[in-house]
Amino acid sequence: MTTVDDVGYTYRTARPEDTETLHALDGSFTTGTVFRVTATTEGFTLRETPVDPPVHKVFPPRDTDDDDRAATEDGDSRTFVATGADGRPVGFAALSYAPWNRRLTIEDIEVAPAHRGRGVGRALVGHAVGFARERGADHLWLEVTNLNAPAIHAYRRMGFDFCGLDTALYGGTPASGEQALYMAMPVR
Repeated sequence: MTTVDDVGYTYRTARPEDTETLHALDGSFTTGTVFRVTATTEGFTLRETPVDPPVHKVFPPRDTDDDDRAATEDGDSRTFVATGADGRPVGFAALSYAPWNRRLTIEDIEVAPAHRGRGVGRALVGHAVGFARERGADHLWLEVTNLNAPAIHAYRRMGFDFCGLDTALYGGTPASGEQALYMAMPVR
């Protein structure tokens, strides 16, 4: 199914020919604040803290396991693509559903910098909610680095709440020292 929003973006499921363009999307971000994590034996707290100079984060290339994500679709996975007026992808959301706990995971969501703040991410999450309902999911779930304050603010505006922390997920990677924050949103 293809939909078009009021701004002129088109949303559809990914096609095999989208793979290269989706891998080339710039998912980097720059932020003047980050979320500092304090973990205790009873839980954790987050405090948004200004940083100077601003953090500019460029994500490493995707795993080869993800290489065919745009080309693969089964009953429990889907990738939605947002395209601009020229028909080229400007964003995507890759999703997977786990029937055992009725969780729809947003495995990856990216919007090209020139298209951020225009409702593309919100629309992609809206398509994720539709797919979640189709599969019978109770909630959407995602992981985000504590450095990505712009994404965290966007997810919170969309209805996601913090639900977990992993201080070791990024160990041994270029993101070592960052913490993984988990966020969830009920499917209503």
